[in-house]
Amino acid sequence: MANALEKLKQFTVVVADTGDFNQLEKYKPQDSTTNPSLVFAASSLPQYQGLVDDAIQYAKSHASDLASRVELATDKLCVNFGIEILKIVPGRVSTEVDARLSFDTDATIAKAKHLLRLYDAAGISKDRVLIKIASTWEGIEAARQLEQEGIHCNLTLLFSLAQAAACAEAGVTLISPFAGRITDYFKQKQGVSEYPPEKDPGVVSVKTIFNYYKEHGYKTVVMGASFRTKEQIIELAGCDYLTIAPKLLEDLAKAPADVVVPKLDKSRPEHVREKWILDRKEFAWATTVDDMAHFKLAEGIRNFVNDLNKLKDILRQKLTA
Repeated sequence: MANALEKLKQFTVVVADTGDFNQLEKYKPQDSTTNPSLVFAASSLPQYQGLVDDAIQYAKSHASDLASRVELATDKLCVNFGIEILKIVPGRVSTEVDARLSFDTDATIAKAKHLLRLYDAAGISKDRVLIKIASTWEGIEAARQLEQEGIHCNLTLLFSLAQAAACAEAGVTLISPFAGRITDYFKQKQGVSEYPPEKDPGVVSVKTIFNYYKEHGYKTVVMGASFRTKEQIIELAGCDYLTIAPKLLEDLAKAPADVVVPKLDKSRPEHVREKWILDRKEFAWATTVDDMAHFKLAEGIRNFVNDLNKLKDILRQKLTA
């Protein structure tokens, strides 16, 4: 008997938000996304120590000082996870640029190309990799330049229509609006425990971006992300892509198929607003006056950096053992 996950796949490309290979094999998503938090969590599991050891040996043989070895081992480990993921999923994997570079366009471009060289050395085409970059102005500008060179990008930590509009004008391949984190913010601010799915602020944000893109004919893929409940996901059936954590994939697999009906239709988008083309000053103002987007972007960057530093601490200990 069909279930909600199988039904959802009829309307939306399902992406797994995990670094756990067992979950990928179980739920058979098209693509997979990772971030420093997921790689850190997975790298501590015994079954993935071979990937860690390989990254350590690679760093020792390609760098001389400790700081360079830690940096290289971190990049190689993230790529190692990506390589293994691509053995399971038929599509693409997203690999994140160091979030500390979120306000440095040139450094972001350099890191992206370095990650792709590591993939290329393993025989992985750049067409199977999405470079994941925070949706700051500098990150979006880096993505613009990378896309012009045929390097595909996933703009993450996206919380506002202003960010989405700038990404679309930059011609990025895919964006990841973070529905769940938007919901978290408004729950705390408004002192509520839950919202009806159709009025959930995170869900509404993704719908707004989807309709804006389709109304104006943008090719950039909308991939809703960071979900808290299966109801949020079901309410976005019809979105281009949805990236879903294993627990929610399981919840959907246990739910009946009839709970899923298409809620978004790219052929009949709702009107959102006229095309919004922002320069740097307008982008800065739009993201500053939006309390939620301003706060959640900065928080997201800090959290990714914190988890990346935890990962580097583990690798540093192994490099000095």
